[in-house]
Amino acid sequence: MKLIKQIGIVFAVCWVSRILSGLLPFAFPASIIGMILVLVLLLTGILRVGHIREKSSFLLSNMAFFLVPAGVSVINHVELIGRNILALAVICVVSTIITFGATALAVKATLALTGKFSGAAKDAQ
Repeated sequence: MKLIKQIGIVFAVCWVSRILSGLLPFAFPASIIGMILVLVLLLTGILRVGHIREKSSFLLSNMAFFLVPAGVSVINHVELIGRNILALAVICVVSTIITFGATALAVKATLALTGKFSGAAKDAQ
């Protein structure tokens, strides 16, 4: 019964996020709205991690299965990708560099804010 309740919560959040996405006057992915909605529910205490732990663990452990349709779509459009391979390669390289830099700055800022950065620098010496 607990698993059915968790599935119900996850599907309810998905359903509400799809409704909100349809009501917005601009295009915004329902999946992102759903993640924001879950975050707000968790932060406000309306939803606790225990309410969705088992179902979310199952979904995360089987995430590769859910990416199969995206992979098939890529294969179906291989000629389009071939025509734009240079632009796609540049986008991948630049976005990877930006992501690495942003992650490094976020880790550095977090360590500095928690006071652990100066201690870690002394330990490295």
